[in-house]
Amino acid sequence: MKFFEILKTKNTAVNLVLFTSWDRFSRNIADAYYMIQKLKKLGINPQAIDQPIDLEIPESKIMLAMYLATSEVENDRKSKSVRLGIHKAKQEGKWMGKAPLGYQNRQSMTGRKYIALQEPEASLLRSAFEMIGRDEYSINYIYKHVVSVGLKCSRSNFSTLIRNLVYCGQIIIPEFGIEKRYVNDGINERLISILLFEKVQEILNKRRKKASRKVVLSDHLILRGFLLCPDCGKTLTGSGYMGRSEKYYYYHCSLGCKFRTRADSVNQQFLLFLKKLKAREPYTELSEMILKDISCEGYKKTRQINLSLP
Repeated sequence: MKFFEILKTKNTAVNLVLFTSWDRFSRNIADAYYMIQKLKKLGINPQAIDQPIDLEIPESKIMLAMYLATSEVENDRKSKSVRLGIHKAKQEGKWMGKAPLGYQNRQSMTGRKYIALQEPEASLLRSAFEMIGRDEYSINYIYKHVVSVGLKCSRSNFSTLIRNLVYCGQIIIPEFGIEKRYVNDGINERLISILLFEKVQEILNKRRKKASRKVVLSDHLILRGFLLCPDCGKTLTGSGYMGRSEKYYYYHCSLGCKFRTRADSVNQQFLLFLKKLKAREPYTELSEMILKDISCEGYKKTRQINLSLP
């Protein structure tokens, strides 16, 4: 802290720190005692103007503990009251905090706070949900489209908001005490229908499941994903095609590019290239030493296993 950096300098002759009351000093007992000890090590005495205590008297620690405990209890009580108020408001269907994209925070003449649809963001998000619901385009394409027509939103935030229940007029009520998490109807205006929202979630979950499938590497396409297309610069993929008598493998481009080449020919050229590579002289000696160490270590482990066998 900057305050302690100033106190530690030799030029300062501070031996007393004053504050109005102990609840201004700290509202946490552990933090308060730690800070008191830290000040004492610097030869500084903390003192409250409205609640003076002589810390040199052992019995005064009882009064100090009472002051600190009272402020901490009050702080905890206020915190619990705030959390209870937020939970109750959510149970009533109110959105708490900053309005999500497509909405704006408003207040009625009577002082009631609520969120209302905000244009043009609301219409852009609605079109995004509708495009996802048609299941014709990738999420990345839809995101780029709505951004190009005016939506200001990051890619990660877009992925989060298309799963937000508030857009179909529902509010998530989190766990509170013994109450379990559940969903309640919100009082805000719906951006889309519940039916469309559920359809979008189904499509998103289906696509995520497909994307999470393990990619099986092929021995015939060892360079798939590492080569660039000489025509368009995109990363090459690979596929196998069944001929009359055997299967042939090719590295080829996608997204409309027609470039493709035989995989066995490219693999062979790559292996020939690797054979031409030679380590420089200093690294050759080092690599030989490493190989010897690995070989010796492997021999020791094998010998230990053989000796342990009956």
